[in-house]
Amino acid sequence: MSDTFINIAWALIFALAGGAAGAFLLIWFSSRIPSVFNKITPEMDEGKEIIRGNRAVAEYFGRIVSAAILGVSVIIAAAVLGGLIAALH
Repeated sequence: MSDTFINIAWALIFALAGGAAGAFLLIWFSSRIPSVFNKITPEMDEGKEIIRGNRAVAEYFGRIVSAAILGVSVIIAAAVLGGLIAALH
């Protein structure tokens, strides 16, 4: 096998491993972000406020959680891309 095919195989392995690790971390962080947010605001129960129909809390909570998930996704994508670049050189 030539070095090109070996490098492509390693890049594929790194991409699959990085994708699997990224998916796991994204799911794990997504489940942890609301609990961290609840610790930051101990005097307010966001779940009860959302059930009561407090739209401001629902929108703020949704924006914070979605921003955190997007941030974690960008970090994971950078790690996967770094692994691919390292495998191809």
